[in-house]
Amino acid sequence: MNTVSPLNAAQVLTRQKPRLLVVDDEPDNLDLLYRTFRREYQVLRAESGRKALEVLEDDGEVAVIISDQRMPDMSGTEFLSKTVPDFPDTVRIILTGFTDVTDLVQAINNGQVYRYITKPWEPNILKQLVQKAADTYELLKESHHALYVADRQSQLMGRVAEIAHMAMQESEALQFIADGWGQTLSAQLCVIKCVDNGATATFGNLGGQSLDSNPLVQAVIATRTLQTLPDVSASNVNDHLYEATGTRAHLVAPIIFQERLLAVVSLHWAHSYRTLTDVSNILTIATNQMAQALVAVRSQ
Repeated sequence: MNTVSPLNAAQVLTRQKPRLLVVDDEPDNLDLLYRTFRREYQVLRAESGRKALEVLEDDGEVAVIISDQRMPDMSGTEFLSKTVPDFPDTVRIILTGFTDVTDLVQAINNGQVYRYITKPWEPNILKQLVQKAADTYELLKESHHALYVADRQSQLMGRVAEIAHMAMQESEALQFIADGWGQTLSAQLCVIKCVDNGATATFGNLGGQSLDSNPLVQAVIATRTLQTLPDVSASNVNDHLYEATGTRAHLVAPIIFQERLLAVVSLHWAHSYRTLTDVSNILTIATNQMAQALVAVRSQ
């Protein structure tokens, strides 16, 4: 299944049913937890802390973990503490039959446990708590994604700003941007081609192919608007370029200065995505800066 976007791969977890891991050494309790949450969540199960760590290693991050505290091989708090380094955003809940909650309070204070509930637990109360935990996870992911996108944008624009400081020639500047933007946007291929003089810079392997006949490139030149193809296989666009380069997602952006089209930026990814909107948004700003830098380089 394709992920959300090149800048948002982790978010795929939050666009479906939230993933919930339940851990209890007693089969009846484990089954009850599964039946309680199976409609609203994608539920994973484990009968011990060690088994739960294996599940996380195999299946990856989950939104929420519910763990029993008293288990034979390791306690719930010990297990949950081991999940923090690899999955810091996961929200953790402990079920306990103890009256002594000293260890739990310490775990909560250390940020390892979100809440604890004493057994026997009431289904509606636990459901409400898990829903709040899933919402908290979603907010954390959105916040981290926003920071990540802002950092990517800063890197794109910083790359352009370096051109002036390094007094580059046009060919050097184009290659410098193609390399930097391709790496920053996790693209397998980034091509910058000037439409007036044909100057071209390539990050990655174009395989001897040309962009000239590509439908997206032609559309950008004709309309001077950014074009995207998040999932090549799901589109009606046929181009030998995609097969030759293994392109599964494609974005082409115009570089325009004072209504004059200077160049196009063609970004290719080896994976299909649901959207390229976040990449489009930061490129719209970065290409404006790139246009000014290109004009400045040519005037030297």
